[in-house]
Amino acid sequence: MHIVSFLFGLAMLVACSKPTKVEVPELVEGPTKELATIDSLMWQRPDSALAVMMEFAGSEAADSLGEFEGHYCQVLIAELLFKNDYVQSNRKDLLKAVAYFDSLNFTLNDTPTPKSLIAGADPLSPTRNDNIVFLSARAHYMNGVGFYEQGDLANACTEYLNTLRIMESHFSEKELVDKKARFMALTYGRLIDMFKGQLMPESAIYCAKQYLLYNQIAPTSLNAKANILYQIGLQYHILQKPDSVVFYYDAAFNALHDRNTMVYRDLMASQSLFDYYHLHDTIKALDNLKSMAALSESNIERINRYSTIGDIYHNARQFDSAKVYLKAVFDFSNDDIGKKLAAKALHDIAIGEGDTLKANQYAQFIIEDVAAAAESQKRVSQLNDLFQQHLQWKQGRTEAERQQAARLRRNRMIVVVCALVVVAVLLAWLFYRRKMRQQRDAASQQMEAEREAHRLEKASMSGRLKRSNQELRELKEQMRQQAGNVAPKQEAQAVSFNEEPICRLIMERVNEGQFKAQMDCKLYQDYALGKEQVMALREAADRHFGQFTVRLAKAYPELTKGDLDYCCLYLLGLSDADVAAMMQKAYPTVSHRARKMKAIFKNEAPLPTTLLDFAKETNG
Repeated sequence: MHIVSFLFGLAMLVACSKPTKVEVPELVEGPTKELATIDSLMWQRPDSALAVMMEFAGSEAADSLGEFEGHYCQVLIAELLFKNDYVQSNRKDLLKAVAYFDSLNFTLNDTPTPKSLIAGADPLSPTRNDNIVFLSARAHYMNGVGFYEQGDLANACTEYLNTLRIMESHFSEKELVDKKARFMALTYGRLIDMFKGQLMPESAIYCAKQYLLYNQIAPTSLNAKANILYQIGLQYHILQKPDSVVFYYDAAFNALHDRNTMVYRDLMASQSLFDYYHLHDTIKALDNLKSMAALSESNIERINRYSTIGDIYHNARQFDSAKVYLKAVFDFSNDDIGKKLAAKALHDIAIGEGDTLKANQYAQFIIEDVAAAAESQKRVSQLNDLFQQHLQWKQGRTEAERQQAARLRRNRMIVVVCALVVVAVLLAWLFYRRKMRQQRDAASQQMEAEREAHRLEKASMSGRLKRSNQELRELKEQMRQQAGNVAPKQEAQAVSFNEEPICRLIMERVNEGQFKAQMDCKLYQDYALGKEQVMALREAADRHFGQFTVRLAKAYPELTKGDLDYCCLYLLGLSDADVAAMMQKAYPTVSHRARKMKAIFKNEAPLPTTLLDFAKETNG
C-alpha cells in the first residue's frame, strides 16, 4: 500500500507539471536519463526498477518533467505496478498518455485517428519514430491490463489486439527482436490467458503458437516454452484431439529445464488425466495425481489437484472418495470452472444418496452459474468477433505485403537481367581480345596456384585438427578429475529431505519399478528396503523435520514402530502399492494399515498430505 500511494503521488505530480511542446522527441536520447535508466532496468529487474522509480519520485527531477516525459513516466508507472503485482492506480493519467502518444504517431504520418487500425488501413509510414511507436504500443498494452483488472474483457482484448497491430504494421519480422520480440510474446501471452479462461481453445492455440515464435527469438523465462507447449496440448485435450495432445505434452516434457516447478506438476497432472481417459489405468492416474498433490507448494495448488482426483473418483463411481476431494474444491477453490464442475458432480452424488438438502444447495449454485454462463457466452461471442476481425486484418496485410514483395522481386529481376546483359557483353569483348595461348597459360598458372593453395590449406587443417584433438583429450581428462573431486562433496550435502541419498534411492526404485497394487509383492523383492536403509530414511526425516518420528510418536502414541517407518515412506509421497513393494508386504495389509493410521490421525486426507503438514510444524 505504501508503494502504491507513493507512485500515485508521483502520478499526480506529473499530471500537474507544466506542459512543454515536444514535436518529435527521441525516447532514451531526448528525455531524462533517470527515466531511461528505469525503463532499461525494468526489463531485467522490475522490483529494482520500482525502487528506483520511488526514489526518483522524491527528487527535484520529477518536478520539472515536461509533457512528453510526464506521459512517458505514466506508462512506466503502470508497467512497474503490473510487473510487481500491484493494481493500476494511475488509470486516468495512463489514458491521457495513450491519447498523447497516439497523437504523436498519427500526426507524424498524417493519419487522423487510430480507428484506421481496426478498419485495416496501414497508417504507419517509414518516417515514424520507432521509439515512439514502441512506447505507444506499450501504452495500449497497459491500457488493456487496466481494462482486464476491471473485468472488461472486450476492451482489454481490443487493446491487446491494437498493440499487436501497431507493432506488426510498423516493424518488419526482422526488426521484432530483443525487447520487441519479448513484448510481442508477452502480449500474445495475455491473449492466451484470456481465451483459455473463456474456453476458446482455437483462439488460444493460435496465440500460443505465435508466442512460441517470438519466445524462440527472445525467451521470456526459462520454462516459458515448456509451459506454452503444455497449454497447447491442454487446448487440444478440450478439442478431443488425442494425437495432438500426445505430441505437445511430449514436447513440453522435453523442453523443461527444471522439474521442481508448477509447470512440471501441472503437466504431470494433465498427462495422468489424459492417460486415465485413454488408457483407463485408474490406479496409476490416481497415484500420480496424489503424488503431485503431495508436492503442492500452496493450498490453492493442492485444491486444484483435488479437482482432478475427485473427477476421476466420480467417473469411477467411487463416490465416498469423490466427495472428500470435490467438497474441498467446492468449499475452497477460487477457480470458477473447477467449482462449477465440482458442484455438478456433488449434486449428482447427493441425488443418488437421497440427500435432498445438499442436492438443493448444489442446485442453487448451478442455477446461479447458469445465469452467469449466459453472460459468459455473450462475452465469448464478443471476443471471438474481435479476434476474427484481427485475423482478417492480418490476412489483408499479409496479402498486401505479398504483393509488395512480388513487385520488389520483379524490379530486382529486371535490374539483375540488365546487369547480366552488360556483364555478358563485357566478357565477350574481353575474351575476343585475348589470344588462345594467353588463356591457356593463365589457366595453367591459376590451376597450379589453386593446387598449391589447396595443399597448404590441407596441411594447415591437419595440424589444427591434431592440436584440437589433443586439447579436447586434455579438457576431458581435467573434467573427469574435477568430477571425481567434487562429486563426493556434493553427495555428502543434502539441501532438502528429497535430496537425501536414501530418498533419491527410494524414488529411483519407485520410478523404475512402476509397482502395481494387484501384483504379488514378492515379484518386487529386488526393490525391497533393508533394515539399514529404513533406519537411514528415519534418520533423514528426523534430521530435516525436527525429530519427525519422535514428535509423531509423542503426538500419536497409538502408532507402532513399524507405523513410524511407514510414515517416513508416505512422507516421500509414496502410494500404498509403492510401500507394499518396498516393505515386502501384501497390498491389502498395507492398505488396511493406512486406513488404521488415518483413523489415528483423525484425518481422511491422503497420508502424504497429512504427514507433510505435520512434518512442517515446529516442535511443540
